[in-house]
Amino acid sequence: MSKREAARRQQVIDVLAQAFDDLLRTDPRGFRTKFRKMAADPFAFYRGSACLFYADLADLDDRWADERTSRVWIHGDLHAENFGTYMNAEGLLVFDVNDFDEAYLGHFSWDLRRFVASLALMGWQKALPEDEVRDLAAAYLRAYVDQVRRYAETEDDLDEFALRLDNTEGAVHAVLHAARAQTRIGLLESMTVVSDHERRFVDDATARHLNASERSMVLAAFDRYLETIPPRKRSGRTVFYDVKDVVASTGFGIGSAGLPAYNVLIEGFNQALENDIVLSMKLGNRPAASQVVQDKRIHDFFEHDGHRTVVSQRALQAHTDQFLGWTTIDDAGFVVAELSPYETDLDWSDITEPDEMAPLLEDLGRATAKVHCASDEDSDEELVEFQTEEAILDVIGDQEQEFVGDLVDFAMAYAGTVRRDHALFVDAFRAGEIAGLSAT
Repeated sequence: MSKREAARRQQVIDVLAQAFDDLLRTDPRGFRTKFRKMAADPFAFYRGSACLFYADLADLDDRWADERTSRVWIHGDLHAENFGTYMNAEGLLVFDVNDFDEAYLGHFSWDLRRFVASLALMGWQKALPEDEVRDLAAAYLRAYVDQVRRYAETEDDLDEFALRLDNTEGAVHAVLHAARAQTRIGLLESMTVVSDHERRFVDDATARHLNASERSMVLAAFDRYLETIPPRKRSGRTVFYDVKDVVASTGFGIGSAGLPAYNVLIEGFNQALENDIVLSMKLGNRPAASQVVQDKRIHDFFEHDGHRTVVSQRALQAHTDQFLGWTTIDDAGFVVAELSPYETDLDWSDITEPDEMAPLLEDLGRATAKVHCASDEDSDEELVEFQTEEAILDVIGDQEQEFVGDLVDFAMAYAGTVRRDHALFVDAFRAGEIAGLSAT
């Protein structure tokens, strides 16, 4: 191994250890599982190592960042697999960006760079020629710019723009239909059982019932959470928020290993058993982008990471989940949201040819523009007091071709870095060199 490779290997180790220090110590088994998933392939490694991506961006001279475009709401972990369906607060099934755990304020181009780098990784794993991958990344970016321009140039209410069953085709249309086929009773039957005429959670490998003191602690947190639901979205029905059962839960994705979480079963729309609703109460995590953004005003604005996640999601997503809110347990911030049966992630496994990918990527580009330019009615815009679409178009100006070329070049180069980092990570993990965590 060369000195340069050895130095990069140590940097990978140090960044991961620093980012996950507290959780590594509290749940080393959970992190062994997380790291084994990350070891599977370069894309899985990339998904789980946003902290390393932002550590690298700290040294990047971003020509597309000025006083405004360096301080907009961003998703923070935008990659090709962070898109899927949800049922919005208006009752419409929508395909959009999902998973806002890493949302923060930063350069708008960071989201685009992270996405196109993930696309370059995926293209490499699908053995696509480099020229094809470059063309696909460019198609995504041009669709993004076109949609941002629409936000700036029309007086129509483009907050209402959405990818829905009535205006999509291909892969997006298929995933919307798959989500529509799901049912609330199907979700409930996978997690609960009816006993003595009442529904309760089932204890299994991913859920355990609480002792009396822990249950009281979670119920008190639930009461605090109810105060954070915007009045416009809070139900006035008598039984709606009655708690029927509570469990501690596990089994979240790569990014949430080690985070304490609970599921809360509430009565829901009425006392019919098939209308019960499951809420997730999950500890908010520190966003990776915050290690690069050195802005005290932003840092001090948020009470905790549960509050930060919810405020950010409302700023990034129109018609957010009517249950979205936050609470605290032992002064730690938790995010509360519905576990919806209508959430289905985009599956790339059978999308393999460029002619299939191109129209899909144009949809994803438009969806990304919506995230940056549209927000929920209940969002708090105090930190961003300008029109994001105008700021983005001002910094791009008449250099759209240069903008697209710069980000595509970044994507191809960074995908190569990730592939090399993945190999270094696997070697370090196998050798037991990650502090607080051995491979066995």
